[in-house]
Amino acid sequence: TAAVDLSCVWHNLEYMACTWRPGENVSSDTNYTLFYWFDGLKNPKKCSNYSTDQGLFGCVFNFTFPKVTNTYPTISILIRDDSEEIRPVCASKNPTTLVKPATPSQVTLSKINDKIDVKWSESETFPKGCLLYEVKYRNSDLDTGRIIPVTNYLLFLPQSEENSVSISGIDPNSKYIFKVKAKPKPDCYSSEFYSDWSEEKSIGEKRDSTISLVLIITIPLIVAVSTIILLVYLKRLKILILPPIPDPREILKRMFGEQNEDSQVSKKL
Repeated sequence: TAAVDLSCVWHNLEYMACTWRPGENVSSDTNYTLFYWFDGLKNPKKCSNYSTDQGLFGCVFNFTFPKVTNTYPTISILIRDDSEEIRPVCASKNPTTLVKPATPSQVTLSKINDKIDVKWSESETFPKGCLLYEVKYRNSDLDTGRIIPVTNYLLFLPQSEENSVSISGIDPNSKYIFKVKAKPKPDCYSSEFYSDWSEEKSIGEKRDSTISLVLIITIPLIVAVSTIILLVYLKRLKILILPPIPDPREILKRMFGEQNEDSQVSKKL
């Protein structure tokens, strides 16, 4: 009858979310209650924000410590029911193993030539230098849609006032899509939880193969037609500026021909 599969996650050092499944031999109307306690609390606290989803029980409660704290006390969790027929279950957990950062926000992209700068906001709940980041991007111009993992370049960066990374060797005529996620730094926390990926952001314009094909065909055609028109125009312009010089032999032939005709007319008269 005891609750099983107890799992807890400490979200962004702000609240704890625990889930569990009911025991095998319990009725459908069983109401489990979660209590938690850690060194510093006078009395155990009861969780009041419950939920159920397809047989999975859950409860969320605030769980914070000052950011200057270097050590975190063990948290004890008790799940039971008011009925004596339900067996209670108790677990002790190291909260540093349960840390899951929030999704990185305010991701911005900027591009200069073949380099793209990626920036994102700094977490306000984690101490400085206690988060690592991973940036993943892909070139949307690739026919296969292959995702290029940033892990090839080992882009895990210590947190700073302005978290950013520059990626060079970018095709300036392609569209790129980026997303970012965070992970606790092992020096600060023992957790292996990554944050969720940030919302995808894109930069650049994807080349349209149809437009490129049309341009390849039309540009040479336009150049050829323009060249023909220009040659015709230049020929006409040359005639206007430099008219053809008459052949002197033709002039003499016409002159003597006219004189012969005049003499013959005079003889007839």
